[in-house]
Amino acid sequence: MADVDFPEPEQSAPTIEPKALKQRIDDGESVTLLDVRTGSDYEEWHIDGETVETINVPYYEFLDDDIGDGVFESIPDGGTVTVICAKGEASEYIAGVLKDRGYDAESVALGMNGWAEIYEAVEVSGYDGPGTVVQYQRPSSGCLGYLVVDDGEAAVIDPLRAFTDRYLDDAKEHGADLRYALDTHVHADHVSGIRALAEASVEAVLPAAAIDRGVEDADDLTGAEDGDVFTVGDVEIEAIHTPGHTTGMTSYLVGDALLATGDGLFVESVARPDLEAGDAGAEDAAQQLYETLQERILTLSDDVLIAGGHTSDAAEPAADGTYTATLGDLRAEMDALSMDEADFVELILADMPPRPANYEDIIATNLGQHRIDDEEAFSLELGPNNCAASQDSLAGD
Repeated sequence: MADVDFPEPEQSAPTIEPKALKQRIDDGESVTLLDVRTGSDYEEWHIDGETVETINVPYYEFLDDDIGDGVFESIPDGGTVTVICAKGEASEYIAGVLKDRGYDAESVALGMNGWAEIYEAVEVSGYDGPGTVVQYQRPSSGCLGYLVVDDGEAAVIDPLRAFTDRYLDDAKEHGADLRYALDTHVHADHVSGIRALAEASVEAVLPAAAIDRGVEDADDLTGAEDGDVFTVGDVEIEAIHTPGHTTGMTSYLVGDALLATGDGLFVESVARPDLEAGDAGAEDAAQQLYETLQERILTLSDDVLIAGGHTSDAAEPAADGTYTATLGDLRAEMDALSMDEADFVELILADMPPRPANYEDIIATNLGQHRIDDEEAFSLELGPNNCAASQDSLAGD
């Protein structure tokens, strides 16, 4: 949205913090959201939910001196209308306009940028290995990460640069020092936090096969080879090379009980194969992903918890509120895991979603080729992750 000087409405509307809005949605309350961003921004990503009614009326429709009644026809006049924009400025003005018209209206503080700052930590109670595992959840993009803690030491898997301080603080709250920051691969949807954490004396780990893609600051990183073990307290975290989504994709087996799969396998889907390989190499990458799933992941015990790097609206949380599931359950429920290779490849190539916004710039940043500040990094990763194949036909009935 271009910079706009919004006039002062005759009435001011209250604001709601993004976390409070999410709590309403989580509690199953009915929420009417008026999203006043442009149609293209709205279509790319917006807040949704079973009890959420979302209406898109672009902000400029409210800027005429004499706003026509037609602008208000789609806005219900019963209950509270919660107005959201990109950064909170347009929504503050438009919520005031609605108040002038007799609506019960409020605006979301900081807009969708504030929504993107929500980052929740949920303990994985289904994990039965040594130590404690916490799943980080970013609802704006579906990004998931993991904190592993035991006996005064901690490791974080797939950290986001935007939340560098959060990992350090959470480790301290658990009485631990953050020892490792491990990435599963070169991410295409968010800016990695391993380098920022390295500046805080945390050992930054990237799969060795990912470093081979052209990482420019390789000397500052530890390369994780297949079979390498990183220990925190009594917890062993084993690197397992699981290529397919990318050539360097590596999963981390935590305490022999949880497999952090990055973007290889999710609780509702499998990886898309084209973000590194491109359209020309997607078929070969899909074949490689099939071999990885069959020979490296599905050979593990059915009791191992699968903990992916992303989630989507198609995923159902487990009883503990985390997006995890046992390998046995996924084997039984996800058709893609029981197909032969030809059918598998055909399925995941058939209907891939749009690539993540700014993915080429994000990849270059995560390769150490671009140096950007925190504000630019945050802006680059706004929006959905789109790192999975389409969920529509992957899961069983």
